[in-house]
Amino acid sequence: MACYISSNDNRFYAALESEFGTVANIAAANRIPAVRLTVADEVRQASRRDKTGSRTFQGQNGIARRLSSYGLQTYLVSRNSGGQAPGYGPLFQAAMGGDVAPFAGATVDSTPGASQVRTTTAHGLSVGQGVAFAGEVRFVTSVVDTHTVEMNVPFSIAPAQGSPLGPTVSYKLGKLPKSVSVFDYWSPDSALHRLVSGATVDQMRIRVNGDYHEFEFQGPASSIIDSASFASGQGQLTAYPVEPALADFSYAPIPGHLGQAWIGAIPERVYTVTQAELLLTNNIDLRGREFGIGTPRCFAPGPREVKLGLSLYSDDSAPIKALYQSARERTPVQVMLQLGLQAGQMFGVYVKSWQPEVPGFDDRETRLQWRFTNGMAQGTDNDELFVCFG
Repeated sequence: MACYISSNDNRFYAALESEFGTVANIAAANRIPAVRLTVADEVRQASRRDKTGSRTFQGQNGIARRLSSYGLQTYLVSRNSGGQAPGYGPLFQAAMGGDVAPFAGATVDSTPGASQVRTTTAHGLSVGQGVAFAGEVRFVTSVVDTHTVEMNVPFSIAPAQGSPLGPTVSYKLGKLPKSVSVFDYWSPDSALHRLVSGATVDQMRIRVNGDYHEFEFQGPASSIIDSASFASGQGQLTAYPVEPALADFSYAPIPGHLGQAWIGAIPERVYTVTQAELLLTNNIDLRGREFGIGTPRCFAPGPREVKLGLSLYSDDSAPIKALYQSARERTPVQVMLQLGLQAGQMFGVYVKSWQPEVPGFDDRETRLQWRFTNGMAQGTDNDELFVCFG
């Protein structure tokens, strides 16, 4: 028996569920890096207002509705290759709601235009997918033909004939978010383990330029199940899941200062960004308030909101002044953020139409900062946000 449980000696896993609240199967490949996992199981118990003849609380029926929720924080970390889906990919897929779009890479035939690439074979790309080359990621904005695509901005170095385009894994928005199972195992094996079933991603945050690039997922869930009080039938299980055999799990967090920012109606690279945060909100509502229902049966998303906040040092350059003018005139601009600078360590965010609000001026430091807050992304049909790993 251990004298205490080390908070650093636990392991996390995540997997998509086939049906809301039905615990997914996991393998060693489902293990994810994480900074922390918080779970809450709130009991919604009504207040007793009957006269009991005493000031003493006389208790309530033990059966009450519960509201379960979770929050998971992690870093952008290195992977074996740019084409390998990250372990926390299920969380991105659950938040975005669309399908995963892998790109195996291709060989460059030519560059017909500054933002165009033609491949020697059919590329199979679609709008919104990421393309990687020489430590940079770009997003496809249009498919010219089966061999040629147009990207949101050119690569810094134009790919020469015969150059390889690196593999990527892209995540797109969809009509309905998905649910995941999140597992929390501890050492020793006799310790209490937990899992979150029916975990929905109501909010996904991406933070840029901290000590490390950070991802955060949180939302309501169907239930919190633990190994100590488990009863057959919870999460459609007959026994509490045994942790998979441990495999090699080595990675490195990516420093928060590595990356690129491209902003503007005609995007230009901006070098003065000090902080950025993207927040996707699905406005999820669990179906759990109807008569006769003790635990949520399903969930429904509301209108999606994608907000982007930026802080940057002001200067007299044309891109910076144009950004301020776009905010004043309420003219949308494009934004692309690339986190990381090497294959297997890159993550890209592309917002094709971001409406910046007039920034606040922060002159507390020796240099003036502009802070753009609550700028909304907009689109036509599940196209206001694209992300990819490269």
